[in-house]
Amino acid sequence: MLTLFSEIYKYRQMVFSLVHKELRGKYKGSVLGFFWTFLNPLLQLIVYTFVFSIIMKQNIDRYYLFLFVALVPWIFMSSCVSYGSNCILIYGDLVKKIYFPREVLPISFVTSQFVNMLYTFIVIFAVIIVTGHGVNFIALLYLPVIMIVEYFLAMGMTLLFSAITVYVRDIAHILGIVTMAWQFLTPVMYPSSRVPEQYLTLWNLNPMAHIIESYRDILYYKQIPDLKTLGTAVAMGIFFLIIGELVFSKLQRRFAENL
Repeated sequence: MLTLFSEIYKYRQMVFSLVHKELRGKYKGSVLGFFWTFLNPLLQLIVYTFVFSIIMKQNIDRYYLFLFVALVPWIFMSSCVSYGSNCILIYGDLVKKIYFPREVLPISFVTSQFVNMLYTFIVIFAVIIVTGHGVNFIALLYLPVIMIVEYFLAMGMTLLFSAITVYVRDIAHILGIVTMAWQFLTPVMYPSSRVPEQYLTLWNLNPMAHIIESYRDILYYKQIPDLKTLGTAVAMGIFFLIIGELVFSKLQRRFAENL
């Protein structure tokens, strides 16, 4: 593992270049360009808020904020799972021609998505300030922790699915359906208190449920996240990162042959 970290560090410039390319190329040619980073989550927020505040009314104070602080982290995760599965295929020619640690590609993709999420958090804090909701500065100290945990989870998922997709191309299409179902099974649009007690054991196996609850505790409820919830999120993030890397390192040996 230390050898892998050392090797990736040697190729850090390649990571920076790919992240920069991803950030610049995502909206290249569009009129609004980089502003879509903010507009995409805002437009989704408007749609969800309309549906769940008027049509399927939720009796939750400041529902727009309740939703937004969970929706932004969810968009980051779903993007990593859905689109990150193709990150090896996209650079297939590069993989076949030159040597570099193949982990560089998932790392670059997830990092670019993570940077996009950080930019969108500017909007979240702007909404919090403008509406006078306020923040708990002690609780806010836990925000970088849960962000890093989600980054590890997203990295593990991207490593896992990007490696499998090289061999089974249908995975990329299946993941689109899986992430849609996963969103409704995660407390993004509703509080976790709505989950029936008999399903709580199964519910607790969802790593994003713990991560979303921690974000919401910090930014919406303005309280220090429950340490048990935070601890579970940390454990699951590390677990999926290890599993993702183990699978990736095993499957990458024959990437060039299958691209």
